[in-house]
Amino acid sequence: MKQAFAALALVAGIILVGATSRADEPATRSAWTAFSLPPGQTSSPGRVIFWNYCGACHSDGDGMPGTAALAAKYAGSKPALLEARSDLTPEFVTFIVRNGISVMPRYRKTELSDADLAVLAAYLAHR
Repeated sequence: MKQAFAALALVAGIILVGATSRADEPATRSAWTAFSLPPGQTSSPGRVIFWNYCGACHSDGDGMPGTAALAAKYAGSKPALLEARSDLTPEFVTFIVRNGISVMPRYRKTELSDADLAVLAAYLAHR
């Protein structure tokens, strides 16, 4: 009986320590502090967020599915690279990111905060 109580107390202590150690962390983490750009790239908060969330599909490397899909869709009438576009508005970027489009998934507020999305949208709108 004493061993069971000791084990229960130990588990409860571990749970409490884990819960209190996370209480100091901010409720939302900014992508700005979570990711660094490839070497030689200039950084801004918007660009870092772009690379953190969008770069895997929308960068300028070969075989990037988002870039390839936009290249096929626009057939040269608009740049396929999102960072090269001049027609994006913050409202459009926000809508697409929150709702997704075609095979692009939507990003929930728990995945990409409203604050980080606003920075990303302003960056892609060049504002």
